[in-house]
Amino acid sequence: MTTGSLGSTARSTRSAYLSAAPTNSSAPAQSSGSRAATAQPVREARQGIRSALVLLAFIGIAALVAALGSLATGPAIDGWYAETAKPLWNPPNAVFGPVWTVLYVSMSVAAWLIWRGPDSDARSRALRIYVVQLAINALWTPAFFGLGALLGAPGVWIALVIIVVLDFVILATIIRFGDVNRVAAALLVPYWLWALFATTLNAAIAVLAR
Repeated sequence: MTTGSLGSTARSTRSAYLSAAPTNSSAPAQSSGSRAATAQPVREARQGIRSALVLLAFIGIAALVAALGSLATGPAIDGWYAETAKPLWNPPNAVFGPVWTVLYVSMSVAAWLIWRGPDSDARSRALRIYVVQLAINALWTPAFFGLGALLGAPGVWIALVIIVVLDFVILATIIRFGDVNRVAAALLVPYWLWALFATTLNAAIAVLAR
């Protein structure tokens, strides 16, 4: 073999190696892209499960508030409340349970929508005031039915003060929710209207109980 043949063969070998190199280096990139594509659905599934659990937690907290209220309501419904004078627009007792169930679910969904929003000061403020109104809500039922049964008219007047405060706090919650998610704010409007209606019932019963 001549020297020229050896040089030509070496140049051919180098050219073949250089042309093959990009193909070999692209393999790790393709593998990384495949792993990323596989990991994305897993992350989305985990986020979906976490979001569903948070929604259930909000509903569970609202259900706990309702359950605590029912402990005070139960004995009074057939006792003190059944005997006390009520206004003409007072609905049948059977109406309250379904209405409150719908309202508790809607407010839980509203809070969940706020939680799903981007992390911000507005989101934090909205969730904090939601907790405050829920706590006042939990306080009103034992005050109205419990103190009403124990103290009569004075207990009903105390409950009236609490529910008036609740009306303002719910309105503030709607405003705060509107800063983050208007749909969430709209879901609280029926709750606020029902609380206002309950306020008129509380006030009328307090006046009639004098």
